[in-house]
Formats: sequence, structure tokens, C-alpha cells
Amino acid sequence: AQQGHIREKTYGKQKIYFADQEQLPAASDAELRSLDGQITTLSSKVHELQQSCRQMEAELKDLNSSMTSPEMAKEIEALRKDCASYTEKLEKIKCATNHVTPEEKEKVCREQQLYCREWRRRKRMATELLDAILEGYPKSKKQFFEEVGIETDEDHGAALPAAV
Repeated sequence: AQQGHIREKTYGKQKIYFADQEQLPAASDAELRSLDGQITTLSSKVHELQQSCRQMEAELKDLNSSMTSPEMAKEIEALRKDCASYTEKLEKIKCATNHVTPEEKEKVCREQQLYCREWRRRKRMATELLDAILEGYPKSKKQFFEEVGIETDEDHGAALPAAV
């Protein structure tokens, strides 16, 4: 700074040193334009390299997340074992002689519907009868049920199946 090669500025207790630009040769307009052109080409080159770097990083990430050949071979072997066990299970089911025929299944479904209808009908009749008795009964419905010893479906967690 004393020799004049660099300049010194003081800001409070801090000192800043920088090159003295008056000693540097002044650039002509042609040189400035050529430097601007170089900056533009280098900026585009930097942009292209950054883009290429991003693509390579994405490809690396994909490759790292994919399975290796030994891992793939193990996976294929495990799937083949699963497939074989399922095929064996399927064969056992096909060979079983205790299949339910569609006619038997239909018969059972009809019987279930018949019994459910009967259950609903009897429950409705019992409810209507109890409601008629409770109209003239001085105590609550719960007290009446306890005195008479009536147990409801709800007391035992029984519910009618959904109508099909």
C-alpha cells in the first residue's frame, strides 16, 4: 500500500486492501466486446456442463436404486419357489373331492334366506306383542324384560345378516 501497488481503505477498525485500478491499462471497446463474447461462450459452456452433470447424477441415482444381478437372481429364485408352492396348493384344491356344487350352494343360500325371513317375522311379532303389553305397564321396558326374563338378540350380540 505504501509503494502504491494496492490501495487501502479504512472502515472503522477494519482495513480493506484492493488492487489499484488506475495502474492497469485501459481496455478498448473491441477488447471489452471480445471479453463479453468470451464470457457468453463460457457461461453457455458452464450451463451445458451443469445440465450434463444433473443428468449424470440422475442416472447414477437410478443405477444405485436398481437391483444388482446377484440380487435379481435371488429375487427370481424366491419368486419361483413362491410360484411352485402356489401351484402345489392349487393342485391340492383341484384334487380335493369335497367340493360344494353350485346346486348345493344355491340350496344353502335359499335356506339361509328362508331362516332369516322367519327370524325377522318372529322378531317383529314378538316386538309388536311386547309393545302392546308395555302400553299399559307402569314400569320401563327394561324393568319389564328383567321381571319376565326376556333376553333380546342385542343382549347376546346376535344380529340378522344383511339382506342379499
